[in-house]
Amino acid sequence: MSIERRVRLVECLFEDLDTEISTFKHNTTLHCISGCGNCCTNPTIEASPLEFLPYAFHLFLNGQAEDTLKILNTKAKQSICHIYSPLNVVDNTLGRCNNYKYRGLICRLFGYAASNDKYGQKRLVTCKIIKENQKGSHQDTLEAIKNGLYVPLFTDYYMQLSQIDFTLGNLITPINKALKLAIEEVLQYYAYRPFPSGLVNIA
Repeated sequence: MSIERRVRLVECLFEDLDTEISTFKHNTTLHCISGCGNCCTNPTIEASPLEFLPYAFHLFLNGQAEDTLKILNTKAKQSICHIYSPLNVVDNTLGRCNNYKYRGLICRLFGYAASNDKYGQKRLVTCKIIKENQKGSHQDTLEAIKNGLYVPLFTDYYMQLSQIDFTLGNLITPINKALKLAIEEVLQYYAYRPFPSGLVNIA
């Protein structure tokens, strides 16, 4: 399957999820605090290369793929997400995503999706800040989920992702390595193929 086709399928999956999360947020009133990037500063976040294929393709089309790859190659094995930008030199938990449109699946799911526990019960996966600062809404949401409120599931979306590309969708690595592998996938694909839409060599 071509890079362009895989990118579009991942984007369609993200569009469906964004719609579901928007509905979930509306029904529960749960929300991230503006300017909070606490979850993005966790150096142990893992992701698949496939969920960052749209980001890698975007970089490629804008002639930024190789330069970004060089930067990623200098980063430590466990460092915070390359796309995250702290807004405060003292407290790096205040910040934003530099490419929010191209954030990964894990970034979209966390806070507003659930996993199944060993008893088959849905457990909302969200952050400590939401739990503590939105206690009433959080408890109401947990009760609503028990009573049948729809909540996106991590397993469902990662299964759909893997159906687009089994190898790249099932390879779970530290997030910056996932970014790196996604960029390498795009660069390798076009190394011996015509560039998309008749573009000149832009890599």
